[in-house]
Amino acid sequence: MIHLKSERDIEKMKESADIVGRTLGEVAKLIRPGVSLKTLDKVAETFIRDNGAVPSFKGYEGFPASLCLSVNDVVVHGIPKNQELRDGDIVSVDCGACKNGFHGDYCYTFEVGHVTEEIHNLCVRTKESLYKGIAEAVEGKRVGDIGHAIQTYVESFGYSVVREMVGHGCGRHMHEKPDVPNYGSIGKGARLTKGMVICIEPMINMGVRNIRVDKDGWTTRTADGLPSAHYEHMVAIRENGSELLSTYRYVEEVLNKKTA
Repeated sequence: MIHLKSERDIEKMKESADIVGRTLGEVAKLIRPGVSLKTLDKVAETFIRDNGAVPSFKGYEGFPASLCLSVNDVVVHGIPKNQELRDGDIVSVDCGACKNGFHGDYCYTFEVGHVTEEIHNLCVRTKESLYKGIAEAVEGKRVGDIGHAIQTYVESFGYSVVREMVGHGCGRHMHEKPDVPNYGSIGKGARLTKGMVICIEPMINMGVRNIRVDKDGWTTRTADGLPSAHYEHMVAIRENGSELLSTYRYVEEVLNKKTA
């Protein structure tokens, strides 16, 4: 069942989404060669709880941390360990927070130090594909329109789209219907309706689309060991378009200061 949200529900989701955005901003301040994944996770959990929310991920189906931290060939669901980031890495930081009964959930992929041009382009184009998908998130269209826009854009650069992991609805539960694949055909899939809130999250591999899961049951890697990038936004379907509930503003403020 697809749960449509009232205006009051959406306002509560904006509050949770803002906490996620500010948490990502706090994490962005710390991302550099030498910082451990466990440090990033600890800072995120403290910030979420200090702002009256609880981490959506911690304990979800047994997941042991507040962030999913996925480095280089890890597509999603990386468990924060004592691993330290190195110059040239990329790390996707996926964060969730629940406040007033509603979840916020989205992701940003960070470049660590100086990455190769090839890896930088993967990140840029994956992020661009996210906004291509968002542009299709309009009442009356279908989830296949979103996936088609993402897929055709990234495949034009020779990248591939992960099939097993998809976007999703979000609300009182972190994962709700409908599924929102990052591939698809125009006019296919669930119809987008006013009041739906969906998470659009392209997971794009530099090489093959195939994945494998580590023995921990969570860490999901590219089958060929090449890098993967992941970006995510929360989108409310409106009568005459869509509205971003999530924001990269806090992340971008930090990144702009670092490059100034």
